[in-house]
Amino acid sequence: MRTTLKIRERGMQAVFLLCACFSVAAVLLICLFLFTNGIPAMREIGVLNFLTGMEWRPSKDVYGIFPMIVGSLYVTAGAILVGVPVGILTSVFLVKYCPKKLYVLLKPAIHLLAGIPSIIYGFFGLMVLVPAIQRLFGTSGKGILTASLLLGMMILPTVINTSESALRAVPTSYYEGALALGATREQSMMRVMLPAAGGGILSGVVLGIGRAVGETMAVVMIAGNQAILPESVLSGTRTLTANIVLEMAYAAQLHRGALIATAVVLFIFILLINLSFSAMKRGRRV
Repeated sequence: MRTTLKIRERGMQAVFLLCACFSVAAVLLICLFLFTNGIPAMREIGVLNFLTGMEWRPSKDVYGIFPMIVGSLYVTAGAILVGVPVGILTSVFLVKYCPKKLYVLLKPAIHLLAGIPSIIYGFFGLMVLVPAIQRLFGTSGKGILTASLLLGMMILPTVINTSESALRAVPTSYYEGALALGATREQSMMRVMLPAAGGGILSGVVLGIGRAVGETMAVVMIAGNQAILPESVLSGTRTLTANIVLEMAYAAQLHRGALIATAVVLFIFILLINLSFSAMKRGRRV
């Protein structure tokens, strides 16, 4: 009997090891493909010319992605400003203030929000947000502000669910102890529970940022897709992901290499974000 159990345990360990190795191998293969195809093109164009160039004109072999880098940063920052505070405060409401009858309705709605395809979000932005921005500001309606609002909505489920789980993992004695010391419910929540759940909330923010940075279809539909340096939040812009998806279908030779090099920059961008937040989490623990 013991021998059979040991064989089963070792068999499951082998299965888990294979799954882990498959995940690592998939990441390594993606990195290998990106860097082996993108770095030569970046070297041919010139690294500084590629990263700091202000013009993107494939017909003239001019490839500068600085406007797209700025556009991606603006749109991501706007999504964070919209989605993160709303998501965290919503999770606070769900944990401590939401009636049970209302929670039964809100929680499935949040899960449904996470399952809506990005193309549907894009249609919503195109038919609702763009006309609203047009009426309010007298512009085309397609630009950084519209994309930020939509992406802020798209990252809400990730931030809400992760933050709620982190808050529920905090021992109730923290909250009760703060109340016993004379703090109000709001003070106990904001000054005790939220800092205690900071690591989990930070993880949700990182996942939300990853969703915002990597989103393509919705942004393509409402951002304006102008490969120029944006002058304001109402200006049209083109993100790194939109640049790839708009031109990859007909790109060839150096143009295709430049688009893959754009993916390399995007990959490094996301990697730096994850490393920065990991360092912040370690700093909080210290």
